[in-house]
Amino acid sequence: MRTAVKVGLSIALCLYLFVLSKLLLFKYFTIQQIMNHLTFNFESYPWLGNHNFIPFKTIAYYLFLANDINFIIRLENLLGNIIAFIPFGFFLPLLSKKFHSFKMVALATFCLSLTFELIQLIFRFGSFDVDDLILNTVGGMIGYIPVKVVSRYVRRRREEQKRTLG
Repeated sequence: MRTAVKVGLSIALCLYLFVLSKLLLFKYFTIQQIMNHLTFNFESYPWLGNHNFIPFKTIAYYLFLANDINFIIRLENLLGNIIAFIPFGFFLPLLSKKFHSFKMVALATFCLSLTFELIQLIFRFGSFDVDDLILNTVGGMIGYIPVKVVSRYVRRRREEQKRTLG
């Protein structure tokens, strides 16, 4: 891949990660509030507060039980987590050969999502939700699919051209 394209993709990934961080961690806070909030007090931390450590609990709630919450809001909460991580799964295989496998993209997406969730848990910028990990990872895997499909198509076309010319 050409250097200019790779630099452009790297810049786009950095901008995406900045926006994602702002959306996930700092959506309700100004910079000053964030700086004031970073004083972590281990003794007084409410570890089990508003967090979800049970897989599929929030997903099931939004899909089947939250009739008192507007359907559009439920859909936005579920799809928003998926959509937010689609670009990450798209950028990774374009920037590094290490991420040319579905498993590596899923692992990297899971790790990025886990980082955001742990920051929310530790610094109380939101609430930890294991279902966010699941939905975010699904989003990254969805983002990987078009890259893989196009990559296979291009590779097959090149092989056909080599056979035709050679």
